[in-house]
Amino acid sequence: DRMGEKPLYYGTVGGGFTFASELSAIKALPSFDASINRDAIALLLRNKYIPAPFSIYEGIQKLPAAHTVTITADGMGAPKPYWSLHDHLPDPGAGSPNPAQTVEAFTELLVDTVHDRMVADVPLGAFLSGGVDSSLVAAAMVATGAEVNTFTIGLSEGGFDESGHARAVAKHLGTNHTELTVTADMALAVVPELPRIYSEPFADSSQIPTYLVSKMAREHVTVALSGDGGDELFGGYNRYVWGPRMLSRLGKAPGSVRSAAASVLAAIPAGVFDTAASLIPASKRPRLAGMKVHKAAGALGATNDIAMLRQLTTHWEDPASVVLGATEPRNLLTDPAAWPDGLDPALRMMTVDALTYLPDDIMAKVDRAAMAVSLETRAPLLATPLVEFAAGLPLDMRIRDGQTKWLLRSALDKWVPRQLVDRPKAGFGIPIHSWLRGPLQGWASDLLDPGLLSSDGYFDCEPIQALWQTHLGGTDGGEFKLWDVLMFQAWLHDGQGART
Repeated sequence: DRMGEKPLYYGTVGGGFTFASELSAIKALPSFDASINRDAIALLLRNKYIPAPFSIYEGIQKLPAAHTVTITADGMGAPKPYWSLHDHLPDPGAGSPNPAQTVEAFTELLVDTVHDRMVADVPLGAFLSGGVDSSLVAAAMVATGAEVNTFTIGLSEGGFDESGHARAVAKHLGTNHTELTVTADMALAVVPELPRIYSEPFADSSQIPTYLVSKMAREHVTVALSGDGGDELFGGYNRYVWGPRMLSRLGKAPGSVRSAAASVLAAIPAGVFDTAASLIPASKRPRLAGMKVHKAAGALGATNDIAMLRQLTTHWEDPASVVLGATEPRNLLTDPAAWPDGLDPALRMMTVDALTYLPDDIMAKVDRAAMAVSLETRAPLLATPLVEFAAGLPLDMRIRDGQTKWLLRSALDKWVPRQLVDRPKAGFGIPIHSWLRGPLQGWASDLLDPGLLSSDGYFDCEPIQALWQTHLGGTDGGEFKLWDVLMFQAWLHDGQGART
């Protein structure tokens, strides 16, 4: 499909062509050689996921979104695109459309698209976080005249609970709302299941709440609509606002000045920034402030928008130095020839995210979690007409006066009061930092044991152990790097990494 909503793995096994939507199906073939691709491990540590066209196994690839592969008696061809987001990007010389008319046209298209996605002969509902994207989809469902079921989960630990926002939106819209408060024990029970659910290493920790909300929804419905795609297509991530600003203001500064500033910010413990952020009213307070400041510090040396995007989304800075025998492969984020030309930096960052992070992380996470509980998910914002509509929007239809997702917010104003959804973007997170020093410490210590890492032969255990000991000492900031390694180790030792 055009936006990578569904996976397709393929390759040659035993002299024949094989393909499947899950690696576990290919792994079950008697002639399958389960040789692990070390370069793919480096990509995992860089991105927290393995991007297409790579997979964790040698000889098996993921078909990129909007591509086909032709197989003939003479062999298998290279993937070729049949559609490109680049073809629908705005003309840099074109003027901005009328805002009111754009909002009206988008709203009409959205309701029509949502109506089409609601055609089903089985019970249907929607995920609702209380944010802009999911609230907009739920509101459009209500606008079709249908009775709507909505689902959300909350996790109260560490300020990660947003269920109250979802509850308020559901009450305003009049949906049949189901809510589950997840305890730490319930969430932690999912961890041993992750290798089976994802079939190759996948390290976006929001995989846990995504699985839990899917499991809860499946107890009531068979199909669930989501708001996925709103951030990448309509300018939802904060990096689209302050990233270009940082480039503009610091781009002319000498590299030595930028490096000095980065060193100063990086030297301040993340907890200091977290404490400072706690003084901000809860409705405006950013989550994980310290980690985000450190990320921004690392991006100060970037010389262009995509280099900054790569830095902001990087986990391990030099993953090939941690993975033994690996060379990090070239991909979209490292190939300037593949970047769209002539776009504002923010639009170009959105476009690259839509081609990489969206299919390889967001959609992979949702698809695998939902399929594990036999729940079908549909993403109306990724319908082709809406994608092409969004792709052609100029920047001021997406971000205006520093406000993200201007068009989506303006459309939602028709149905939901702004104060119910107007708050800092939070994401779908879990308190992984405290769990790794608490209930998951024994599990993590076993998988990160130096003897085990050495005998496995995939990692240089010294930097991993140093990071682990620093984390156990109470310093946050390295938990996501550790999660990358832990997800590979859990996959490897669960029996997923080799044919059984």
